[in-house]
Amino acid sequence: MNEVSFVRTEMLEQEAPPASTVGVIGWLRANLFSNALNSVLTIIALFSVFSLLYGFLPWAYSPTWAAASLSECRDILHSLGREGHFSGACWGVVRDRWVQLLFGFYPSEHYWRPVLAFFLTFAALAPVLFAEKTPAKMIWVSVLYPFVMPWLLWGGTVWTPVVALLGFVVGIYVYRTVTAAMGSLFGLIAAVVAAAIWWLFIASSVSSGLAGILELAMEPVSSRQFGGLMLSLTIGIVAIGFSLPLGIVLALGRQSDLLIVKALCVGFIEFIRGVPLITLLFVASTLLNIFMPPGTNFDIIMRVIIMATLFSSAYMAEVIRGGLAALPKGQYEGGDSLGLNYWQAQRLIIMPQALKISIPGIVSNFIGLFKDTTLVSVIGLLDPLGLSTAIRANAEWNGVVWELYGFIALLFFVFCFSMARYSMYLERKLQTGHK
Repeated sequence: MNEVSFVRTEMLEQEAPPASTVGVIGWLRANLFSNALNSVLTIIALFSVFSLLYGFLPWAYSPTWAAASLSECRDILHSLGREGHFSGACWGVVRDRWVQLLFGFYPSEHYWRPVLAFFLTFAALAPVLFAEKTPAKMIWVSVLYPFVMPWLLWGGTVWTPVVALLGFVVGIYVYRTVTAAMGSLFGLIAAVVAAAIWWLFIASSVSSGLAGILELAMEPVSSRQFGGLMLSLTIGIVAIGFSLPLGIVLALGRQSDLLIVKALCVGFIEFIRGVPLITLLFVASTLLNIFMPPGTNFDIIMRVIIMATLFSSAYMAEVIRGGLAALPKGQYEGGDSLGLNYWQAQRLIIMPQALKISIPGIVSNFIGLFKDTTLVSVIGLLDPLGLSTAIRANAEWNGVVWELYGFIALLFFVFCFSMARYSMYLERKLQTGHK
């Protein structure tokens, strides 16, 4: 008996996927109700969120924005039939003190200076964070920003940042001159010594002389008038900006073959990591002046910035060292096979890969450092938390707690969340492996 095989002569029509696998229902099944355990956890989480919002939203929706004191808030809530301590938020304190929470006691007629410095921060970061999307000439904003920002915030003569910038020019000139004659190591040492001599012994006289010829200055603002979010941003931005390069140097020094260099870097890292930041801040506020020459007036914010930078750089060094350790030995051998010297191999091959691997740890360290700026309240500097204590000590707002802390938490969340999102963007951008 002959069997005839059936051969289809036309293609079947494409059918729509099952309704339970696409759209909202498909997403819910795949992500929230994929099995019995996930379904139970989803229901518990939804119930918890609902319970939280059920109590929070009525409290947050409170028509007390125009109140001028806590007693007025209570009168407004009482007129609406809402009784009890947690019957409604008193948002009048935010309306009344939000400027102080942002600027501290900075003179109101000069608010434009920290605002301008804040926006210049984004202009200076753009060539670094989004190099391919910004004009090449924007890099000059990044170069000049470290000198313009202090002048905007503290004021004084414009010749101070100009002369400070000239110190780097002197260092670069000495480096090139000595390197051409004696090599890069001697050139680097000579450049550091020349720049230090300029800043310590020459810069002040040159700045005073130029100010006597042409006085270009803004009204000085003392560090004790700094406060609020502006103080946290100032300390955080400067400490973050300096801790990364210092951490790279410490990480490389810890892996150095030179015994003295390695011992110094290891000793510094382990000592700083073994001491709480609050202890270093107390040292900065009380003990540091003891080791300075008599009559030296070392700015308190500058002392805090130095200690915060040193503290963060020690942790940054370990994060970067982890990235360096993750690289296979072949990367180092590849640099040697190409005839690159140590610094060329680090700049072109090793460090870009190590930093890419270390991005989550680096950004996490940045976020932690920015949040740790609130510790300056223990040494008398009025950051947002320090100001909240002073505001609650006022008779008009004595008893207001959650509204102030909630507003401060929102401010910090905006900046920390932004840094975290940029970290994720940078990881996706630099992804070279399999997804």
